[in-house]
Amino acid sequence: MDKLEAPLIAVDEPFAPQPAVAGDVARAGGSFTAVGVSGLALALAACDSGGGSGGGVVSTPGPTPTPSPSPAPISAAQASRFLSQATMGATAADIADVQARGYDGWITAEFAKPRPTSLWDWLVGKGYNDAANVNNQNGFDNAMWSQLAGAGDQLRQRVGMALLEILVVGIDGVNLSWRQFAMAAYVDILMDNAFGNFRTLIERVTYNPAMGSFLTYLGNRKADSRTGSVPDENYARELMQLFTIGLQRLNMDGSVVTSGGQPIETYTPADVSGLARVFTGLVLDGSDNSTPDRYRRAMIFNTGQHETGASTFLGADVPAGVSGADAVKQALDTIFAHPNVPPFVSKQLIQRLVTSNPSTAYVGRVAAKFADNGSGVRGDMQAVIRAILMDSEARTEPTAASAGKLREPVMRLTGWARAFGATSVSGNWTTGNTSSGTNRLAQSMGRSPSVFNFFRPGYTPPNTPIATAGLVAPELQITNEISVVGYVNYMQSVVNNGTDLRTDYGSISGIAGDSAALVDRVNLWLAAGQLSSATVTAIRAAVDSSTSTNNRIAIAVLLTMASPEFLTLK
Repeated sequence: MDKLEAPLIAVDEPFAPQPAVAGDVARAGGSFTAVGVSGLALALAACDSGGGSGGGVVSTPGPTPTPSPSPAPISAAQASRFLSQATMGATAADIADVQARGYDGWITAEFAKPRPTSLWDWLVGKGYNDAANVNNQNGFDNAMWSQLAGAGDQLRQRVGMALLEILVVGIDGVNLSWRQFAMAAYVDILMDNAFGNFRTLIERVTYNPAMGSFLTYLGNRKADSRTGSVPDENYARELMQLFTIGLQRLNMDGSVVTSGGQPIETYTPADVSGLARVFTGLVLDGSDNSTPDRYRRAMIFNTGQHETGASTFLGADVPAGVSGADAVKQALDTIFAHPNVPPFVSKQLIQRLVTSNPSTAYVGRVAAKFADNGSGVRGDMQAVIRAILMDSEARTEPTAASAGKLREPVMRLTGWARAFGATSVSGNWTTGNTSSGTNRLAQSMGRSPSVFNFFRPGYTPPNTPIATAGLVAPELQITNEISVVGYVNYMQSVVNNGTDLRTDYGSISGIAGDSAALVDRVNLWLAAGQLSSATVTAIRAAVDSSTSTNNRIAIAVLLTMASPEFLTLK
């Protein structure tokens, strides 16, 4: 393990300049040595009744039925845990709101919230549509952080980010001018359709220029017998493999269908080739590059480049001579009706929101809502989201070692920002690209290095008890000794207000002198009260080693964020 090259707890100045207070833990060369050891150790530990009368005959009233018990009050810790699954981070106000409305009432209220602003409009409002930005990415990360940490429609933000990790586009793979706007338009589609219907969502995604560029079917041409060229198959393959049906036939509960003990493949190379013919002839709507506007519009068909012959895939036939739009509609209808879509999509959404290893029963219950919301509608995202968050497997306090998931790095940062009301002091949200595992988070939304996201949903760390148990731990694919140290050191700077995201910690400064109260509050807001007694004792001891208000707060916050109980979302 490399040594921490930066102090885990910085001096007090980032909060408010204060003189040194006698009794503080000694600092050597600016490092908070005692806390440094504790913090690193903690970080590495992770991973209708009857009766009445009639006919003039008096009847004896039946027994009064036992009234249904009132729902048990939701504790603050339970509300915080729910919010860790449903938002980018809990706040005191959100915890109180969940307690007042109940889980189902809170979800309903979130579904009714409009988007405060789109990423596109945020970029325009900040002037990023100036010609100087035509060939760069300036403003994209800013816009993303402004909404992830600062937007009020938090359930939409959380689901939108989950969708971005399933229907993946990464800005570095978008070969267009005005990349920040092209990418913003794509994320806006995910956000705008997060509470809509999955069939509508995949159609909007299919016609989006950023996706067209990322998966190389923008400008895709029909086959040319003279040159031997054939349509690009990239999108056709990933649409099936990664976005909708997967590689193997599934039962409704997500288990694999077998024949003779072997999995049954969902599609063949011929299916990919047949589907690829449908996605030919798509081009940008407009040639004016002086503004980014064409990247917000759906792609259109160049009929001369579109394949007009018959196409066959997944047992369906698109007849010759139909328009490009009709061919795409038939293709998407065929895929959407595939029996794999409900369990395949539902399981990945559960993994992003609640737990890496949901039971087959959990997957089956959610998939059933995907297949039919109770009113005969398939793909109703609101029904699916509600089923995921309200399921007993999500709401019951977990006891199994396999429960939960590793908290994604981005959500650790947004969790801190939301808990303590941090905001951008510049107003421009200059947190930037946090993809580096050396000195940032090893993850940055909208910057996936490939269509496979930062991590695969089925990733299992080799030669580990997780692998032996047949479990998966997707987020561990971006977790190693370097990234653990990089995360702790980066958060040390963040917690001490060393970045554009800052807070005065006014919500907890009044209890900083009481280590029990301080750690209890931080534990509730960040870790849903799940810190073990041993971890609480260790953090309190570190807090009590300092008499400085600012440093006591920083110690409590940072060590909580380095603890295994925080890093593992259960």
